Amino acid sequence: EQRIGSFEPQGLANTVWAFATLGVPAPQLFHAIARESEQRIGSFKPQGLANTAWAFATLNTPAPQLFKGIARESKKRIGRFKSQDIANAAWAFAIVGTADRGALVNAINARAAELGLAAFSGDERCQLHHFFIGVEACPPVELVVPIGLRDACREAMAHAMAASEPETATLS
Repeated sequence: EQRIGSFEPQGLANTVWAFATLGVPAPQLFHAIARESEQRIGSFKPQGLANTAWAFATLNTPAPQLFKGIARESKKRIGRFKSQDIANAAWAFAIVGTADRGALVNAINARAAELGLAAFSGDERCQLHHFFIGVEACPPVELVVPIGLRDACREAMAHAMAASEPETATLS
């Protein structure tokens, strides 16, 4: 924790991503990384912004100032976000929200539409489905999603849910 200041932005993002991927909460470490990341958020690459947001949301670790910075930088550089970056950021912001939702929601939506349906994997479509539901549940943000993208995300979520349901045994 004492060496966090010597980490590059990618190292900060990779560290929280690794802990979240393993499902290992580390509140003190995440707090230290949030503080450091807030100071250098302008140096993060799009993948680092998205992965950092995803990690904090995955482990339900509050960091409102960090999320404000991630939202601000994401809006500036949304055109450089790849499909996975969009999906991770969209899901994270659907989970934790942000004070300036409107501009970020519109930027994420526009980039998702620009990339098109084929750019997103099934898992990424599930993440976008959470995002769309979150936006619809919290007006006043008006979201215009291409119908094909919305439907594909809904179908991906339904497929994922069906695949995760335990099979019931049939008795003859």
